[in-house]
Amino acid sequence: MTVPTPDAARTRRGRLMLIALFLLFFGTAFGAMLLRLSGWMPAGLKNHGELLQPPADLRQAAPLLADGSRYDWNPEARTWRIVVAPPPACAVECERLIAELDKVWQLFGHNADKVEILWLGPLPEGAPALPELRPLRDDAALRAALPQLDDPAGVPLYVVDPNGFVILRYPPHADPVGMRADIAKLLKLK
Repeated sequence: MTVPTPDAARTRRGRLMLIALFLLFFGTAFGAMLLRLSGWMPAGLKNHGELLQPPADLRQAAPLLADGSRYDWNPEARTWRIVVAPPPACAVECERLIAELDKVWQLFGHNADKVEILWLGPLPEGAPALPELRPLRDDAALRAALPQLDDPAGVPLYVVDPNGFVILRYPPHADPVGMRADIAKLLKLK
């Protein structure tokens, strides 16, 4: 039985192909590892708001609506909430904030019924009656549970999950488009 002798050029080409495949596979894995270790993330995966670790728990604070009835968190309804806790002397900024939040809520379209805006304290004079706006009675325990509430720059906004945990905080004068994008991603979660 005779064994054919391999062609030297063919052998070299096979080895180069094997090395190229090795570099292609492990080179991309190495590049991805370097990006991950450097802290880089694709823009679509970043939050616009500040992710709170650990999330603040509002379940123990039983908020009351402005009419005195109890507001239940009701996790089965899968409703996400935007919480606004303005200072008592909020006028012009609060009117602007209500208008921006109304636009954000309307942009949710068919998912708008899964988002509520909880306003802690009295609404400003002449505030429009919006279907998504739930005014709550001012509650010191609820205010104390909201992290970094007393911001000298203005009124921060919070996103509360269906279970009653504050998961995101937006600094005063944050872009409402970023908040809408974050909540839209959360609404896709089942």
